[in-house]
Amino acid sequence: MWSKLTIDMKNLTLSKEPLDDEYRELGGKSLIAQYMIKNVPPQCDPLSNENQLIFCTTIFAGTKLTTAHRLSIGGKSPLTGGIKESNAGGYAASLLAEQGIKLVVVKEIPADDRLWFLHINAEGKASLEDASMYEGLNNYDIAKKLDERFGDKIATVSIGSAGERLYKCSSLQVSEFGTGHPSRAAARGGLGALMGSKRLKAVVIEKPLEPYKVQYANEAQFKDACLKLNKLIAEGAKNDPFQTIGTISTIDVTGANGILPVDNYSGKLFPDYTEVGSNKFMSNLKSRGGRNKRACQPGCVVQCSNVYNDKNGDYLTSGFEYETVALFGPNCHISDLDAIAEMDRICDDLGVDTIDIANAIAVCMEAGKIPWGDAAAALGLLKEMAEGTEFGNILGNGCEAVGKSLGCKRIPVVKHQAIAGYDPRNTKGTGITYATSPMGADHTAGLSMGRAFEDTGRAAQAYVSTKLQVAMSFADSMMCIFAFAHTVTDLQLFAEMMAGLFGGKADLLRVTSIGVKSLLTERAFNKMAGMTIKDDRLPDFFYTERSIATGSQFDINDYELEVLFEF
Repeated sequence: MWSKLTIDMKNLTLSKEPLDDEYRELGGKSLIAQYMIKNVPPQCDPLSNENQLIFCTTIFAGTKLTTAHRLSIGGKSPLTGGIKESNAGGYAASLLAEQGIKLVVVKEIPADDRLWFLHINAEGKASLEDASMYEGLNNYDIAKKLDERFGDKIATVSIGSAGERLYKCSSLQVSEFGTGHPSRAAARGGLGALMGSKRLKAVVIEKPLEPYKVQYANEAQFKDACLKLNKLIAEGAKNDPFQTIGTISTIDVTGANGILPVDNYSGKLFPDYTEVGSNKFMSNLKSRGGRNKRACQPGCVVQCSNVYNDKNGDYLTSGFEYETVALFGPNCHISDLDAIAEMDRICDDLGVDTIDIANAIAVCMEAGKIPWGDAAAALGLLKEMAEGTEFGNILGNGCEAVGKSLGCKRIPVVKHQAIAGYDPRNTKGTGITYATSPMGADHTAGLSMGRAFEDTGRAAQAYVSTKLQVAMSFADSMMCIFAFAHTVTDLQLFAEMMAGLFGGKADLLRVTSIGVKSLLTERAFNKMAGMTIKDDRLPDFFYTERSIATGSQFDINDYELEVLFEF
């Protein structure tokens, strides 16, 4: 039976017990939603002792399903003030599953300011250990020191100095499989600040001597469906630009059709987008000894990760993704891919969300604090954040905090969280998702891309967003959404796996209902936290300013947004 590990930071005690039966068929996003609605007061201060920090694996963790080992992290968001689930790849969830742990809950706040780390050793014993010697270290340094101390057969989840300072945009960084680089970010919503408030610097998970064996109701049924699904994903991945290039390939699509954000979502086209697109990226990898087609977790067949080196051939960053490139790049009018990679490295090391921070830099440019396109000035602001200057502390609290401090009128946030790398005037289904997702402006909650759904028009956009939000909600309970994208031709296989794992009927509704229930639970939590329908809106300028590239504006009316979740 799966275990639940509970850490009481006030009393510095740990307890391990069987996972609650009510969470047996849940994982990832769905498990966090159901746990929080029962155990975390929605109106609590996110940095108080009442909030809880939650780590969990997916429904199919411990099995052979490709990409089933994403780590979900949850709690009440210090940034949005609502429920938050942020997930990441990397090695941690795989080792938690091998340890037989489905759920880790961190409660309360220590009586003093002493810093701790959670250590789960090879024998499966969990302990809190003194982390005072790591205080103030950023993620690359602490990952290196923990590797030196415990060996390279470990996974780490850590916060940098941003999390210790309780920056509202602080992330948790998960080490990658194979390299150990702390470059897989659970970045959105400031959950690194929640971890910092618990005075927990890191989680160290050793590879167990005896891996946990998953218990199946019908192992043959599960393995048959799982093999078919893995083959389906592997076949689809062969022609997937995420595998052949990486997620940066998205620039080639968004840059050509007005979806790519430019100059703080001005609606302009960016003629130099190819300078930060696929060809430039692949050329730099080839000439500098970088790598793509890497798996961030064991057994991934999509392999969208990468290692990006500098001009001297030295390691600079990894997991260099579209969102970071789009938002530090064209949205700041910057076309220097190396400078953007350096920004990514600083953010991962310090432990902050590249989406919110890059948007904040664009707002700085719009407000005239630094010039458009000035990569050196942008790097200077990031260094201020690392040093903890007066403005650096404002920057660490994200786009909205920066916009308000500078008096900027165009602040691209929903529920206090910055929007991702897609202009919602030209991908309106995504705009609806930004507006209505319980998570705040989150593209991974339901992204409609390109012209596939007539994104420049209004037709069926609410329908598209609803379907995608449900699909992504149950995908985030099971696996990586990039792999999930290749399964839509045979979703029944998930039902077969559910039956093989837990027993009962292979009913697709059993799977899809997970997504619906999670969304409704998250919305209920947010309502009790004080959110209203006014929080389900984009900033005014998307409604009033037309995209220069296409002439489109966000014209989805309030009624369509208000009835979106009346399933």
